[in-house]
Amino acid sequence: MAALAEDLGRPLRARSRARGVMEAEVFTDLATAEGLWRALEADPAVLMTPYQRFDWVAAYLGAGIDAGEATRILVLRDEGGRARLLLPLTVGGRGPLRIARVVGDRHANFHMPLFASREAAAMRPEDLTEALVRAGRAAGIDAFTFRNQPRFWDGVPNPLSARGLPAPSDAYGMLLGPDAEATLRRVFSGDTRKKLRAKERKLVEALGPVEHRIAGTPEAAAEIQAAFYAQKAARFTGLGIADPYAPAGIRRFIAAATAPGAEGTAPAIEVHALVATKSGRILATFGGAVDAARFCGMWTSFDTDPELGRFSPGEILLHRLVGQQAARGRRALDLGVGEAGYKAKTCDETIELVEQVVPVSPASHLLVLASGAAIRLKHRIKRSPRLWSAVQSLRRLRRGR
Repeated sequence: MAALAEDLGRPLRARSRARGVMEAEVFTDLATAEGLWRALEADPAVLMTPYQRFDWVAAYLGAGIDAGEATRILVLRDEGGRARLLLPLTVGGRGPLRIARVVGDRHANFHMPLFASREAAAMRPEDLTEALVRAGRAAGIDAFTFRNQPRFWDGVPNPLSARGLPAPSDAYGMLLGPDAEATLRRVFSGDTRKKLRAKERKLVEALGPVEHRIAGTPEAAAEIQAAFYAQKAARFTGLGIADPYAPAGIRRFIAAATAPGAEGTAPAIEVHALVATKSGRILATFGGAVDAARFCGMWTSFDTDPELGRFSPGEILLHRLVGQQAARGRRALDLGVGEAGYKAKTCDETIELVEQVVPVSPASHLLVLASGAAIRLKHRIKRSPRLWSAVQSLRRLRRGR
């Protein structure tokens, strides 16, 4: 591993003489892989999630959240030398083992690889596993852990999900149409739209006009994020749990990801707010990872003032967000992983997710068994209302001590 760390960005290759088997390259820094990465992203044929955009990954790694872990960018090429898959990884220790995982941890809802095209994603799962094992051996990796792998993306099967176990929670989303009003009528029932209009009228009577703002500068994004952090902190304090957005590294990541990308491209994370126009008070926020085709919700928040709660500012903002995203031409919007009432009410698509561990070294096979047992247990608890209620009751009791 030390020799690899000293490679200073030169790609480490794991070749095979077997016809039809892909060649793996492992880059040791972002800069070396950037040109190839951006070229793949820019190709209209690419199949990827916004969480694998170069700018999203660069912002996350640059914030030092996974300090102490090594960066590895895995690229698989076909016999003609064409890049077919790119997978950004960090490698760190878990006991005596070196474990690779996709960049982003729990802040990325989807950990799917970037595929050069739908054709590239049609590779056999066995071939992909074999290439991962060969690359892992060359890079000193004992196992790969893959969370939140969609079974399908844009209707295309994800070969990395073929051998996975059902994740504890799925994600929820919707397709957007070119007609924003038609999309809103489809996503929100007539009764829901009527209630939201009534709530917005009452909100305007209380605070004056409100508007939907989209941060266009780092300064505007910082203002919205400051409100988000305050609103989330109040929410988590009320629940008696630690605030996952409090660490400085997370805030550095978000600040970098909400800034415009290279050559004026869209930021990796787009932030929205519902604002009282006269006072400038931010009533609700929404942030999501974006690319040209999709908005992936990462967080939402709302002012916890009880007087405002009856107006549902978060729901009003979501309604405007869906319409705005359809109008700008994005094809899909999702609200991330995990169960919530507003997701079930709004979304018409369940994005099934799986998890798996791919062993590389003999020592990692015990990790596969332990991980599989943990995934099955979590899945059983989260999918059973009785067991999940019991877990939540236990957590409340612990917070009360």
